[in-house]
Amino acid sequence: MPLTTPTSYWLEHAWLGTHVEPGVSVDVADGRITAVRKGADAPPPGAVALRGLTIPGLANAHSHAFHRALRGTVQVGSGTFWTWREVMYGVADRLTPDSYFALARAAYAEMALAGISCVGEFHYLHHAPGGTRYSDPNAMGEALIAAAADAGIRITLLDTAYLSAGFGTPPNRHQLRFSDGTADQWAQRADALKGGREHARIGAAIHSVRAVPAEQLGTVADWARERRAPLHVHLSEQTAENDACQEAHGRTPTQLLAEHGALGRRTTAVHATHLTGEDIGLLGDSTTGVCMCPTTERDLADGIGPAVRLQGRGSPLSLGSDSHAVIDLLEEARAMELDERLRSRTRGHWTAAALLRAATADGHAALGWDDAGRIEAGALADLTTIALDSVRTAGPLPRLAAETAVFAASAADVRHTIVGGRQIVRDGVHTLVPDVPTALAESIAAVRG
Repeated sequence: MPLTTPTSYWLEHAWLGTHVEPGVSVDVADGRITAVRKGADAPPPGAVALRGLTIPGLANAHSHAFHRALRGTVQVGSGTFWTWREVMYGVADRLTPDSYFALARAAYAEMALAGISCVGEFHYLHHAPGGTRYSDPNAMGEALIAAAADAGIRITLLDTAYLSAGFGTPPNRHQLRFSDGTADQWAQRADALKGGREHARIGAAIHSVRAVPAEQLGTVADWARERRAPLHVHLSEQTAENDACQEAHGRTPTQLLAEHGALGRRTTAVHATHLTGEDIGLLGDSTTGVCMCPTTERDLADGIGPAVRLQGRGSPLSLGSDSHAVIDLLEEARAMELDERLRSRTRGHWTAAALLRAATADGHAALGWDDAGRIEAGALADLTTIALDSVRTAGPLPRLAAETAVFAASAADVRHTIVGGRQIVRDGVHTLVPDVPTALAESIAAVRG
């Protein structure tokens, strides 16, 4: 199926940020929306019709591409996050730049089929096993950037500092390939990443406060600040991390990050599951964003984070598929609401519109793509169309299409994905990767051993 770039689209139903509007015509030029016209009862001449509900492209704000190879495998037996981590290390040990490219290309193509137009790749698998540097020190990161291009989606490569196994503990044998030795050496390697690519932006990440010594947190934060780049960090995913941080520093991970200048509006805390009231205040008052990953958090038995309190205090929320137990941002959105219902035994914490904003505009902002996530003139022409006639979505009134999409639809209902005006997924078929299931099966088999 050839890739095409039409100059106009007709949206049968369009979510415009606050409501669903029927009959919207969108003009596109140079990858951006140039005009949005309401009241178009039928497709204008030459326009491509997108039937169903069209929303801005979805932003997957937290991904570990190689975790896609764990799906199914880690569901055997019982355990905790820490036993899951040992299985994850086994896959990480076997990856090369070539096999990582193939696996990430397939995973990103699956994301495109799920309506995701942009991914935030939390990338810490930098070197060869044992920590040996590749001839290109960024070979693994470049493989991810190339994989996103081949799959037709945007990427923010969140190059991650990962320097220790725990507070005062050197990297274990698995983690040697994650580590640059010091934050200064991490910064030197990250500086060599090539910028200026249309589909890719470079950000930074602190893996966690246990993986970056306290006195080096500021180096990573300063690197991101000087470049006006996004900074992400795993935060308080496990109570064991909180306990170890208290023992080592006499404060919570959030307090430690605040002391070293790592919070702020360009920072996104991932998970933020086990927080104190003071932690919530530090994050919200600094407008630090929070990326919730409900399908992974429930898969790993992490717990339910205080998303309602965080947003109420001032933290923008975004969503990620993280370990890719499933790749479905609609499921992430509804899971955030439904998990909160289970905890609070009350309903209606977020509207469908608020959940869609987390999955679109706020997710893109967390990844440094402030010009995406909206259907309006000047925005990047990234669109996702969800069928309204499947067995999951048929029946409700069109004006309730947003509610239907969030609370009933799944990734299987995504009909079209458009990135920069180009049709990456058309009628449920990827236009660049013709057989995504085979690409996934072959790339996963190559690294499972």
